[in-house]
Amino acid sequence: MPGVEHIFRVRHVGPNGFKGSIKMIKRNLLVMGLAVLLSACGFQLRGTGTTELALKELDVSARNAYGETVTQLTRLLTSSGVKVYTGAPYKLILTNEAENQRTASYSGSGRSAEYQLTTTLNYEIHGDRDRLLLDSKVTADRSYVHDGNNLTGSDQEAAQVRQEMRNDLIQKLIARLQQLTPARLEELQAKADAVAKAEAEADALEAAQRIRDATPQQSPVEIPTR
Repeated sequence: MPGVEHIFRVRHVGPNGFKGSIKMIKRNLLVMGLAVLLSACGFQLRGTGTTELALKELDVSARNAYGETVTQLTRLLTSSGVKVYTGAPYKLILTNEAENQRTASYSGSGRSAEYQLTTTLNYEIHGDRDRLLLDSKVTADRSYVHDGNNLTGSDQEAAQVRQEMRNDLIQKLIARLQQLTPARLEELQAKADAVAKAEAEADALEAAQRIRDATPQQSPVEIPTR
């Protein structure tokens, strides 16, 4: 297993760099464990012990159609028994995935800094007649240390932290999908239909008013008196 040899090879670095390398090893082990769990067909949602989803058929898309997030999400949905294909009755659209990074602290020497990462994944669910049923988001937060004495190790740690965050986002999103029971989906569809009907009626009234405003008004015909 070539990956194991790479993980446990620690270079000679300063005290700060050594601490960063140990931390990186721990993260490597954690990411490896998460990858095994998430790729297994027996994947279970956090705190539920089940992968049952009411959404048995789903059209999944994203702005980045070939990105790691939508690819991993599609794989997990499929392994959970969801049929993912274009034209499914329900659509899950990953509308935006944004990362925010800020500096949390600096070391006394100024060679190391701790960064706080926050990633937000916005998504929409569309139902019958492509009507919007749900517009929401999930977030993930992590921190990592950038060591100026160990740039390679710091870059690897940052990449692993981002992978952990992606795993967390996907798990949270699937947990949200699990909450969409058939009754909840019917309720959301009914609300979306009502909104669409109200908008259509308002548009019709507005169009009728424009026609009336554009129609010349005729003066009443006066009948001459004898």
